[in-house]
Amino acid sequence: MNDREKALLGSVATELFIGGEWVPSTSGKTFDVRDPATGDVVASVADATAEDGVRALDAAVAVQDEWAATAPRTRSDILRRAFDLVQERKEDLALLMTIEMGKPLSEARGEVGYGGEFLRWFSEEAVRISGRYGSNPEGTGRMIVSQRPVGPSFFITPWNFPFAMATRKIAPALAAGCTVVIKPPQLTPLTTLFFTQLLVEAGLPKGVVNVVTSASSSRVSAPVIADPRLRKLSFTGSTEVGRKLIAQAAEGVLRVSMELGGNAPFVVFEDADLDKAVTGALQAKFRNIGQACTAANRFIVHESVADEFARRVSERVADMKIGRGTEEGVEIGPLIDADAVDKAAELVEDATGRGARILTGGEKLDGPGTFYQPTVVTDVQPGSAILREEIFGPVLAIATFATEDDAVRLANDTEYGLVSYVYTEDLQRGHRMIERLETGMMGLNAGVVSNAAAPFGGVKQSGVGREGGFEGIHEYLSTKYTFLPNE
Repeated sequence: MNDREKALLGSVATELFIGGEWVPSTSGKTFDVRDPATGDVVASVADATAEDGVRALDAAVAVQDEWAATAPRTRSDILRRAFDLVQERKEDLALLMTIEMGKPLSEARGEVGYGGEFLRWFSEEAVRISGRYGSNPEGTGRMIVSQRPVGPSFFITPWNFPFAMATRKIAPALAAGCTVVIKPPQLTPLTTLFFTQLLVEAGLPKGVVNVVTSASSSRVSAPVIADPRLRKLSFTGSTEVGRKLIAQAAEGVLRVSMELGGNAPFVVFEDADLDKAVTGALQAKFRNIGQACTAANRFIVHESVADEFARRVSERVADMKIGRGTEEGVEIGPLIDADAVDKAAELVEDATGRGARILTGGEKLDGPGTFYQPTVVTDVQPGSAILREEIFGPVLAIATFATEDDAVRLANDTEYGLVSYVYTEDLQRGHRMIERLETGMMGLNAGVVSNAAAPFGGVKQSGVGREGGFEGIHEYLSTKYTFLPNE
């Protein structure tokens, strides 16, 4: 670790942020944060108790009415100042993410840009919350439809995009007039803590955002979710955990937003531009080292072009540079931990055991760090675990199809429905795929779909609700109807 990295880490607050103050955990305990590329401890962070979680909610509740009554322009200006500060500190944010999560520095910079856009977008949406007024059909009175903040909100964010997932939730909540308690991921809490410091610098009032870091999500989350003062829960993570949180939220009939697991199909038709398809495949698969819910999981390629597609992809993958994300030219950093490496290896082993062939990669790398070679496997057979389970690693798995109906059947053959990718030069076929594929998002001849101005979310067991776009702020607003009779 060089001097710049040490200085940056030393500038990050590592206590809980409650009621506008940095405070230790009531237990006095901490937990370690490690660099997955080296295994070294880079920080020790306050380990919140259940009591700390309730204290954070107390702080959010105490200022909810005041924040809701704050002028939309004031809320907008704070978010815009936060956006500007993010731009000023983008190199620090990117480096911090690379240290604690492992992604290449170039990708971390991209996440800062993407995550920052939620601050800018919702700073603009804060002043555009609207309602309607008009006569009822009978002509006996007037109808007023208005929007009010949902109220105190609790966020649980994932480790793989520690900045963007925080801004994607915090920005619309603040724009709508909701106060927040956020529990960052145990593996990558530093980015959220650093971002919180920027929010304070931007002028955010005390108690509006509260941060509780913990080695045990359930210990802190359960009492907060069970508290009748909480009105909203938003979670990004696995479907398994999401189901449990939805069940907990049902007791209080909480508004929920759930961005859960994915098993994205990447369909390449026989008429696809293979150069574009290969480039899109590398983006959709290897971004964030494959550790993304939007990562292409199943490459469903027409049998007439499958060999050529596999050859071109394998050549590109074999040349990818592996290493610590701070090193020049690195494209593949470490996976988040040893369990992630083991899972990737197990999925590849299962696929090859059923007849798949490894074209490149397929090996764990010796430490330090938790690295797995970028891998391409082809001839993946039906029933392989790699076609059913979210890979969350740098493994590109290719299966083939013969007809359009086969492609649709294979693509939809999953309980998930977050995103799909389709490559075809046939416009009519592209429109049919928009209609037929059961996903909340789709990239048509595109390997990246996320944008702050677009609604992000899935169908089936990939979740409920939308983040970003015009739709995003409505997750934090409740609709009120008032009737005024004619005199």
